[in-house]
Amino acid sequence: MLQAKKVSIIGAGNVGATVCYWLAMRKSCREIVMIDLVEGLAKGKALDISQATSPEGSHTQISASSNYEAIKKSDVVVITAGIPRKPGMSRDDLLLINAKIIVQIVEEVKKNAPDAIIITVTNPLDATTYTALKAGGYPSNQVVGMAGILDSSRMETLISGKLGFGYGQVTASVMGGHGDDMVPLPRYSSVNGVALHDLLTDLEIEDIIEKTRHGGAEIVSYMNTSAYYAPANGTVKMIEAILGDKQAIFPCATLLNGEYGYEDTVNGVPVILGANGVEKIVELPLNLAEQQLFAKSVESVNRLLGTLRENNFFK
Repeated sequence: MLQAKKVSIIGAGNVGATVCYWLAMRKSCREIVMIDLVEGLAKGKALDISQATSPEGSHTQISASSNYEAIKKSDVVVITAGIPRKPGMSRDDLLLINAKIIVQIVEEVKKNAPDAIIITVTNPLDATTYTALKAGGYPSNQVVGMAGILDSSRMETLISGKLGFGYGQVTASVMGGHGDDMVPLPRYSSVNGVALHDLLTDLEIEDIIEKTRHGGAEIVSYMNTSAYYAPANGTVKMIEAILGDKQAIFPCATLLNGEYGYEDTVNGVPVILGANGVEKIVELPLNLAEQQLFAKSVESVNRLLGTLRENNFFK
């Protein structure tokens, strides 16, 4: 349903353009602006997407620019800009380059759309989300990272593939940072209400967990670039929850202020998304093994944040 809302997308690459396309096709907002340093690329994609969505009855207005003044009055700003991961490159390798890009973008967003909810997609996701929060001086609810929805969808697909049935009926839950130390939670995963442990062996579940953790790297190995359809879909779900004030629960990267026992760090946990961004963090009761895995994930993200502090990104 078309809403009188405006979404701006910073970065007109594969993820940004796909977010734009699906938002327009789903008639989720009234206006979309794509911002990219390569203005011709953004304008070309905006024109192409407009021509694709018009026959579908979409009234969403799509435009593009290299001037950040075009994002004024945005309700949501999505940041996808950054250097993509290449074969053999870890998310950690991206850290310093993409953190610099995030700081520059946030300065412009803060100036032109100070009240917008920001969704970060740029990797390494948890560190760039923290960087955006600090660079903009935002309250914790206003910046949220897209990762958990993507990781959960990968786990769901793997579960369906392993079972050979239940497609579209799988609910999987993944916590933790968006990287090799993410925390898939089979105990909170099911197929149409049937617990995963009642359908698969421990060995089969462990195989799914490992493939989930390395799902992004597998796609990079095939395409020589990062995934974009699934990340874009996860981003669109978050945008719609915010614009529609749906109060929906999604796993997202958010700032922890005591939740799960951690302070001043970003990690992936279930949150309630609504008009104010992160309305509330949902604290799942974790068993000892899950707590240990989550602690490892937090430590991994904190190492990245330590590197950023050493390079004077923030104190």
